[in-house]
Amino acid sequence: MEFQKLIFLISIAIAICFSFTFQVSVQEQTLNSSKLHQTHLYKDQIVGIANDPRTVNWMKNIRRKIHENPELAYEEFETSKLIRRELDQLGIGYRWPVAKTGVVATIGSGSPPFVALRADMDALPIQEMVEWEHKSKVDGKMHACGHDVHVTMLLGAAKILKELEDVLQGTVVLIFQPAEERGVGAIGMIKDGALDNVEAILGLHISPHFPVGVVAGRPKEFLAGCGSFKAKITGKGGHAAIPQQSIDPILAVSTSVISLQNIVSREIDPLDSQVVSVAMIQAGTTFNVIPDSAIIAGTFRAFSKRSFNALRERIEEVRKFSN
Repeated sequence: MEFQKLIFLISIAIAICFSFTFQVSVQEQTLNSSKLHQTHLYKDQIVGIANDPRTVNWMKNIRRKIHENPELAYEEFETSKLIRRELDQLGIGYRWPVAKTGVVATIGSGSPPFVALRADMDALPIQEMVEWEHKSKVDGKMHACGHDVHVTMLLGAAKILKELEDVLQGTVVLIFQPAEERGVGAIGMIKDGALDNVEAILGLHISPHFPVGVVAGRPKEFLAGCGSFKAKITGKGGHAAIPQQSIDPILAVSTSVISLQNIVSREIDPLDSQVVSVAMIQAGTTFNVIPDSAIIAGTFRAFSKRSFNALRERIEEVRKFSN
């Protein structure tokens, strides 16, 4: 019951920090009047802290600072410094560095149950084109996936949970993860013990597809597992005017792209959602020379471990065949 109570409290806290006017529904028929009264008191406290103009302005300023200064995977030094500064001001203890630039903080009794809240920190190598007051100040880098918001949400949840620390019968672990966009940050955090003793972990991702104030979810899987691939295909270079004397790696890469796209379109059950996307091809330096080699890279995604592993094996088969 204490585990359920802890989950309830932190779920409300992180959700409210996504939407300052979020309201919590409670199945009153399952609670006795005393517990229901206590639950409403917690809810009112959480909503009150979240809707306090000082909290709102504090979170807005944090998000804007992070957005203006985006950092790529494993380069999140200033973002990490900002997080640690805010945690210090909140009186929340933390461990750093974790997986190079990550931060792991704790709130609560220090004893079980341990429940984690997670946010990613890194930006993308994208040029921000929109002109506005808090546009990215770093050329070629932008928080285009909302990780600036995710960090802000987690700090907001941390503030609320710290103020409710006396009633937390368990421990909340706050995970600020680097390098999500490269698909390697979570592994590093786990290796460095971020999930030690953790029984459950919660997180949110912002979406432009829902109105402000909506927190959405659905049963079963929601986000896919992500993998990447990169292959160098070696041929034999030569003059483009006499291709018969060469082994053209660009032709091999072109065939590989078609083969990779055929995996999902012709080999996978349409009801088992999977993705393979080739996002990079590098070859040659001039228009009239066939290069010695070409590089192909991309991403693949699936919802189940079985599908993910099968997809990875099939991509490896295509790579071997191309060489």
